[in-house]
Amino acid sequence: MDSIVLAGGCFWGVEAYFKRVKGVIGTRVGYAQGEKENPTYKEVCEGDTGHAEVCDVIFDENEISLEKILEHFFRIIDPTSLNRQGGDEGPQYRTGIYCNTNDRLEEIKEIIKEVQKKYEEKIVTEVDILDIFYDAEEYHQEYLQKNPSGYCHVDFSLIKPEERQNPIENN
Repeated sequence: MDSIVLAGGCFWGVEAYFKRVKGVIGTRVGYAQGEKENPTYKEVCEGDTGHAEVCDVIFDENEISLEKILEHFFRIIDPTSLNRQGGDEGPQYRTGIYCNTNDRLEEIKEIIKEVQKKYEEKIVTEVDILDIFYDAEEYHQEYLQKNPSGYCHVDFSLIKPEERQNPIENN
């Protein structure tokens, strides 16, 4: 079992997407890489805590590799957009990949070099060792599962049928 913390705009969509991916065994949304201790959603949305909305993706490396997780991640974000994804704008909506070891950090940087070849503009996705993570409030956990008509900028159809936890699921 391993995990990677991903910032891809609004954490609701990132979490809902990865919960559908085969090999992902858990998720939790929260706030990371900021200065404010135990921030609230309101404080993070005000944009001055330094935190990004993130999703901790827990996966089984026997079923899915970090490289494949990041392939999915780059399907659902625009890595060249600074502090904006979909209709969400502000530093809390920046893109980022946060890990726990220097070896993992180097692996991610190598993957980013390959992904950069697909873009003319520079990738601005933050890549760093996870400094701090605070769980978001309970009502944000699995938000789109609890509120199916909630806002989401992520296209769940980007998951191929063979990559899905449940292959007959369409969205």
